[in-house]
Amino acid sequence: MILGVGVLAAATLALIGGLHVFWALGGKLGGAAAVPERDGAPLFRPSRGATLLVAGALFAGATLLLAQIGLAAIGLPPMLVRVACWGLAFVFAARAVGDVRWVGLFKRERGTRFARLDTRVFTPLCLLLAIGCGVVAAS
Repeated sequence: MILGVGVLAAATLALIGGLHVFWALGGKLGGAAAVPERDGAPLFRPSRGATLLVAGALFAGATLLLAQIGLAAIGLPPMLVRVACWGLAFVFAARAVGDVRWVGLFKRERGTRFARLDTRVFTPLCLLLAIGCGVVAAS
């Protein structure tokens, strides 16, 4: 079970990382709905560098999960890998809880396209990733 959870979580992170690379290289598909908005305008416009940084963090997270379940060797002490996996679980749990206004379980802004996707897709996915990373970290 741990192997399956780890592989699924890592594959999900890698897929989302790939999507961020696509956006950084100029891809438009889905990008407009991935940023919170106010009055139809995005709250921020991520730079190419920031988007690639997020992609790199997602790929690193996927690699850490694979290392924790024994499918990747990354040259870090096992305890550090475990702690990093707990860190991933914390980050995704925090994202799921959100900032109380624009994203997460307790957001107040709910009428935008992003808010609807956040409620139906992004926040549940973050909760599942938090649980998956926690399960892998505890293994």
